[in-house]
Amino acid sequence: MKSVLLIGLGRFGRHIAVKLNELGHEVMAVDKDEEKVQASLPFVTNAVIGDSTNEDFLNSLGIKNYDVCIVAIGDDFQSSLETTSLLKELGGKLVVSRATRDVHEKFLLRNGADHVVYPEKQLGTWTAITYSSEKIFDYINLGEGHVIMEVSAPPEWVGKTITQVDVRKNYHVNVLAIREEGKLNVAITSDTVFDSDQTLLVLGTEERIMKCFRI
Repeated sequence: MKSVLLIGLGRFGRHIAVKLNELGHEVMAVDKDEEKVQASLPFVTNAVIGDSTNEDFLNSLGIKNYDVCIVAIGDDFQSSLETTSLLKELGGKLVVSRATRDVHEKFLLRNGADHVVYPEKQLGTWTAITYSSEKIFDYINLGEGHVIMEVSAPPEWVGKTITQVDVRKNYHVNVLAIREEGKLNVAITSDTVFDSDQTLLVLGTEERIMKCFRI
């Protein structure tokens, strides 16, 4: 369980709060809007109304005590930037901030953010890749050119084992799991047989996966 400071309770911040609650983490939520703070109470450990650009207010929250500080402000970049910078100055261990434009991402990283989340860009990439091919069912970008994709098994692999196809050696791609009838099987072995009804979760560079599965 982690202690999380969540600043900004718009739609994005609310989704974060709900998921963190499901995962069993302690969440302190902050927003200037009393209505948003009240609405978040069922999903957080505690919530306060306050201006995150005010250093005294932030300092009163005990920033050093949180494992993660998430700045989910999306409609006021100046406030997001000031909050990010103050969190780092006050000893934030891990500061994650939301960006809504490319230039915002750069400024946030230069001013205290350890990581930047860019929902529109990331979801846009996922949507473009996932729905541009009938062979792709899911996509996760791991950075530095590496991705995880859920793809359909090539017809020539059907009926063969992982050893017979020798996926890693021949295609430089790793099969992480197989999904069949909605169930994910991660206990795959060299004797696992490929079937036409399966989709495969594979890890590799985007270029090699695209080439391997003729996407």
